[in-house]
Amino acid sequence: MVSGGARAVFLDRDGVLTVPEFRDGRSFAPRRLEDFRLYDGVTEALRELKHAGFSLVVVTNQPDIGNGLLEQSVLDEMHARLAAALPVDAIEVCPHRQSDGCDCRKPAAGMLHRAASRLGLDCTKSFMIGDRAGDVAAGRAVGCATIFIDLGYADEYPESPDFTAASLGEAAWIVLRQG
Repeated sequence: MVSGGARAVFLDRDGVLTVPEFRDGRSFAPRRLEDFRLYDGVTEALRELKHAGFSLVVVTNQPDIGNGLLEQSVLDEMHARLAAALPVDAIEVCPHRQSDGCDCRKPAAGMLHRAASRLGLDCTKSFMIGDRAGDVAAGRAVGCATIFIDLGYADEYPESPDFTAASLGEAAWIVLRQG
C-alpha cells in the first residue's frame, strides 16, 4: 500500500461484474466461455468510476483452476474479454483451492496488497466492492471502505460492510457520492 497513492475501486468478478451460475441459492463462477457474460450496466458504471479518477482492479478467487475444473486457457480468455470490454487497470487472480492456505485467497488480502504495491494505490482512500463476506473482509483488512452487493445468497452475511447495494450501478453511485 502506498500512503498518498492513487484511489482505487477493487472489484470482485463473479456476482459483481459477471453473472454467476446459481445452484441451491449459492453462486458459482462460470466454467465455460459461452456462460461468461457481464451484467447489464457494468461498462457504464466502470466508465463513470474511471472518469472520476479511480484505478479499477478486479480481484477474484478462482478455485476451479486449483481444483482442476477450469483450464487456465479458458480463464485467460475470460479475462481477455473482460479487459477488452471494461476500463480495468489490472486483474488479480487467486487460482488456489480453498484448502491451500495461500495469502491471496479472499478473505486474505494478498491480491489487494500486490495490486496496491504494483500500481501505487492507497487502500485507505479506496473501496472494495463484492458480493461475499470474504470480499468485505479482504477490503477491511487493507483499510478500504467496503460495499457489499446483496444478491440474497444462502452464504454467510458479511460483518459490518460500510455500505450495502443491490447492484454495481448502485455501488458505483455510492463510491462517487463518497469519493
